[in-house]
Amino acid sequence: MLRLAVFVSGRGSNLKAILEHPELKNLIEIVAVFSDKSDCGAFQIARSYGIETRVLGKGEGRISNENLLETLKNYKLNLIVLAGYLKLVPVEVVREFENLIINIHPALLPSFGGKGMYGINVHTAVFNSSAKVSGATVHFVDAEYDKGKIIAQKCVDISDAKSPEEIAERVLRVEHQLLPEVIKAFAENRIFVENNRAIIKS
Repeated sequence: MLRLAVFVSGRGSNLKAILEHPELKNLIEIVAVFSDKSDCGAFQIARSYGIETRVLGKGEGRISNENLLETLKNYKLNLIVLAGYLKLVPVEVVREFENLIINIHPALLPSFGGKGMYGINVHTAVFNSSAKVSGATVHFVDAEYDKGKIIAQKCVDISDAKSPEEIAERVLRVEHQLLPEVIKAFAENRIFVENNRAIIKS
């Protein structure tokens, strides 16, 4: 059983997609959900499944960056999933969990990534570029925003999209497919890094 922690900042639709994916039920256990926002919708989803929630940041009852690595190690995790988490992961956590932290990004990296490129900002940039295809990317997390090795991507046709919001809807649907597929591949030990490329073996 793959032990996961999921990091979130928003409503938690990708967290829900993971929890509801039928092929993951006997493969993974989400042991904790972390967020930088104590009132995020994802926490409500986690609690409805009886999953522990932890708040990140400074202040009483929160987990600071200085304490995060020790906290994560205590959970004996096999994988950390960033599912709409908007902060940089501390570098010492990235080092300790090398190739064991993944992120879902709502565009086809390496385009439309980096600091500030999240949520509707991404889809507005894609729309204004007149790109005809967008999609979702799952990649390893390193010390920079959206720079880690790409594990998997899924494309969606946006040639007839009328707004950034319409692109967002289409991309979110493929995010909900792609992220569980990659987690399943992790649980089945089918993800490898070879020749500086991340590969999913069948």
